[in-house]
Amino acid sequence: MADHVAELAGELARVSRLLEEDDVSTALRRFVDHLVRTVHGCDQAMITVLSGAGFDTAAATDGLPPADPRHAGPIHEVLRYREPRRVEDTLSDDRWPEYLARLTEDGYRSCLSLPVPTERSPAAALTLLSREPHGFDEHTHDVTLLMTVHAGVVFDNARLFHHNRRMVEHLTAALGTRHVIGQAQGLLMRHFACRTDDAFGLLKEASQRTNTKLREVASALVEAQDRGELADALARYRIGRSRASAPG
Repeated sequence: MADHVAELAGELARVSRLLEEDDVSTALRRFVDHLVRTVHGCDQAMITVLSGAGFDTAAATDGLPPADPRHAGPIHEVLRYREPRRVEDTLSDDRWPEYLARLTEDGYRSCLSLPVPTERSPAAALTLLSREPHGFDEHTHDVTLLMTVHAGVVFDNARLFHHNRRMVEHLTAALGTRHVIGQAQGLLMRHFACRTDDAFGLLKEASQRTNTKLREVASALVEAQDRGELADALARYRIGRSRASAPG
């Protein structure tokens, strides 16, 4: 029993590393690949997420086509009720005839679908497929369920982390834009002896006149000043003294 607990703890730790080191889509793909390698009897795996069209396949192992929302009864039920569904044998189970017929045609004989517990992310389901009937016993179900519970927490954290990182990147870019525009205003104020508002007006006019982003105009002027080529840059953007007002 101690060995089993230690093995399970190790698997949960590996799942955490898989999901914390990548973006969400890459993590999902690595997760399903990991399940096929480690879960006894599992030949293919996929994760589906609830969407406006029913659901979308977020990740699937190689060779497994995306699930067809028209013929995926157990996945629909897992996403809707957040309860597990298991098919012991596709030839004897009659609950979802179209879905099971497609599984049998593709060479799969048993199926296990589990909800991925999420709070910040859309409802998700993990589906394991086996080419053997009765491919997933109670032990496999319990171990996979624990890994899935753990994965759901990490998925939420990964989405939150990447959302926050994008916000930081946007804020950093905005601060950088503000800084370079301030530098450009300063050099125009010195060059033309004009007010702050007039210097910004020169930048804005140059941006509109040349169909260039204001930040790019400002950056070009600052870089030109550093190279000792400010006059050339002013001429290129048609920024002249006649457009600047003297300080009052």
